[in-house]
Amino acid sequence: MTSSIRQAFSVASPVLAGSVTGEVWVADGLAASAAAPLLVVHDGPAYEAEAGLTAYLQRHVDGGGIPPLRAALLTAPERSRWYSANPAYAVALADDVVPGLVAQWPTTRTIGVGASLGALAWLHAQSSYPQVVDGMFLQSGSYFRPETDAQESGFSEFPAIVRFVASVRRGDRPTRPVPTVLTCGREEENLANNRRMARVLLRLGYRVRFAVVPGGHDYASWRAAFDPHLPDLVRAVVR
Repeated sequence: MTSSIRQAFSVASPVLAGSVTGEVWVADGLAASAAAPLLVVHDGPAYEAEAGLTAYLQRHVDGGGIPPLRAALLTAPERSRWYSANPAYAVALADDVVPGLVAQWPTTRTIGVGASLGALAWLHAQSSYPQVVDGMFLQSGSYFRPETDAQESGFSEFPAIVRFVASVRRGDRPTRPVPTVLTCGREEENLANNRRMARVLLRLGYRVRFAVVPGGHDYASWRAAFDPHLPDLVRAVVR
């Protein structure tokens, strides 16, 4: 049964001129003073409502497949701007959000979780500030390139994303290779850019698992891709 322990949080971020908010879910039976892994989840409310993330995690904790842990479910009132390879948002994650969460909830390791632009935002933050998280679970990331994603060229943040993806491919960014899972649906437009990014990260030394799964660009497909990749990543990060 999913724990009813949920604690709201708000972390001020000067660089965003505002606060990042959400709630922290705590696995059933995990003491407030106990250090544990922390998943930091972009689009947290959607992952919860549409993919049942915390119920999934609790089942695996109860079965002994993963250790008791917490999940910070982040909201993003300016999602398109914040998540699109935005330097200010990367600073906020590295300087304010993750340190603020860790200061309030004792943490052993951190894992960034996100889908679509939320996955892109984690890769951008970790490649800009390599210590921000210890692992990444990235689903259907929006790693846009002109050659594969011309259909996205009308998106206002498309040029910023293209510049960031090109910088990763060139190896221009600092690296701290961490365990990383990429999943992508076989039927979705992002498959080509995800294949390319998986190869790039492998070349840069990341411990990458790339899983092509049935389905498209939606939470039903992302939920189906949790098994076995998310528990495997948690175990790889915490061991």
